[in-house]
Formats: sequence, C-alpha cells, structure tokens
Amino acid sequence: MSRDMLGLLRRLRRDPRGDLAADATGTPSPSSGHGELPLSANRAEPALSKLQLLVTRKLDGLLQGDYLGLLPGPGTEVGESREYLPGDDVRRMDWPVTARTTIPHVRQTDADRELETWLAVDLSASLDFGTAACLKRDLAVAAAAAVSHLTVRGGNRIGAVIGTGEQITRMPAKAGRKDAQGLLRALAHTPVRPGRTDLGGLIDSLNRPPRRRGLTVVISDFMVAPGQWARPMRKLGVRHDVLAIEIVDPRELELSDAGVMEFVDPETGRLHEVHTGDAQLRARYAAAAAAQRAEITSALRAAGAAHLRLRTDRDWLLDIVRFVAAQRHARTRGTTR
Repeated sequence: MSRDMLGLLRRLRRDPRGDLAADATGTPSPSSGHGELPLSANRAEPALSKLQLLVTRKLDGLLQGDYLGLLPGPGTEVGESREYLPGDDVRRMDWPVTARTTIPHVRQTDADRELETWLAVDLSASLDFGTAACLKRDLAVAAAAAVSHLTVRGGNRIGAVIGTGEQITRMPAKAGRKDAQGLLRALAHTPVRPGRTDLGGLIDSLNRPPRRRGLTVVISDFMVAPGQWARPMRKLGVRHDVLAIEIVDPRELELSDAGVMEFVDPETGRLHEVHTGDAQLRARYAAAAAAQRAEITSALRAAGAAHLRLRTDRDWLLDIVRFVAAQRHARTRGTTR
C-alpha cells in the first residue's frame, strides 16, 4: 500500500495536467528534466490526504508521551527522588524509597514542555531519481509526513528549511496539524531546480538564529562529501537532538548487468556511457558505493545524530516503525515506564 501511494505521488507530480510523463509501466520518461512541474493543488490534495491517512494508521501512538521536559517542575514525568522537606506535598511521597532508606522521600517530576521540531529537507536535483517503487524525492516527502505526524501534538511546533539548487526557503515553526499539512503541501509543490544544494549551508541555517533545545531532522541523500556538512551537523548536535534520514536508491549501491547504459548527472547535466556488463566495473562501483555510505555513517555517528536509512525498494513505514522501536528500547534499556 505504501509503495502504491508513493507511486501515485510520483505520477501526479510528473503530470499535474493529467498527461503522465511516463510510459505504460510507470517508468519516468527520459525526456522529463529540471522543467518538471510540482503537484497541482487539485490533484495533490487527494494524494497527500491518503499519505497522511496511511501514516496515521501505521504510526499513531508510537511516540505519545515519549519525550521528557528539560527542566524540573510540576508535570507528569517521573524524575528523581529527594529527602522530604517541611512544606512538601505529601501526595508526592515516594514510599518505596522511604521504606528502603527509612528516611521520608518525595518524588520529583519533570515539567512537560512543548517540542519544537525543525526539518532540513534537501530537494536538490539528485533526489529526482528512482529506479524502484518511487523517486527519492517522494520518499523524502513521505519521511517528512511521518516526522510531522509523530511530533505535532499537544501544542508542539514544526518548521522547515527547504533546499533546492542554490535556493533555501524557510517556513516558520507553527503549531497544529493544519499548519503541518500546509508545510507538507509546500514540500510537494516545490519544483525541481538545477544545481546542487549546499547541504552544509542548509544544515547551518538551523543554527541561526539560536533556538531553544528541540528536535532537528535532516532529510537528504547526502550525496556530497561529508567534509561539506559534517561540521554544521556536529554544531547542530551540541544543542539539539538530531535525526538524519538518508534516502537511498538501490542503483546507487550497485549496478545491474544491463549492457551499455547512459547516465545523466541531474545536477550538472553531464552524460556518461557505462558498459554495465563489465563485472570488474560493477564490483568497483559497489565497493566505492559501500565506502561512501560507510563514510556517511561514520560522520553522522561522530556528530551524535541518530541515523535512519530509507530505501526506495523497501517498505519505508516498516523501517520507520523498527527505528522508533529500537530508539525506544535503547532509551528505556528494554524497560517500560
């Protein structure tokens, strides 16, 4: 079902007028390029609505109450215990600790705070590519929809910076699902522009102006050298919780034996002819791709960012569910609250 929805997003975005720029099998036409139009308003709404419904059904309830306040104070999250002092509310007595120590203790609580989430979404031309169930660009929009659904509740706010070519668009953080849906519509309607997004500058734009601590999510294929974005990512991780969502297509990891093929760099327009029947060439390509992904993983780990890899040939919702479950298990050390 999720693959069908991403395919619908792909086809609608490539043909807002109803004449699909694809062949009968749904494969993008080679003639489509930087001039593609974004989703039209009347056709984008049904696709985005179905995507939201799909995300809601699969992910609803996974992260409810799953982040803590940063300051002590009145709230519902259990904190540390301390010795009882005259004037303390007896309803907060921590009886298990009191019984063990024979000294009266009260349980402190952490204040509930609204969460501010910022998305840095890389929509450069390299994401307008896909050889499996969807384009990487559509998977990036779907990932943003999932993050939005999991974080926007209870007065939480979400904003975004969107990078397309040399242009960076900022959308202020707002509360409520209506504004979050407007953000997703803006992502879906963003046109493809030639050129490569400055990923380091895009990430660094989340550091200016300084914001209170929150959650930042970087969505990209990270197809630039880590030296260009590793430092801004580390700087971002000093103050915020960082999640990096890496978008990958299987043809970026290995080549299939399909004879002589033409490859066009979507960001520069350069054309290369490659003889994919050469087994040694395919082996070198796979080794280089594995080394590149290992370098990306190492840079993200050094920045202290959580790393989620989504592939266009896999069930992206299942990967998100597994990631959330693993993060919860690591945070609670396998226990439940």
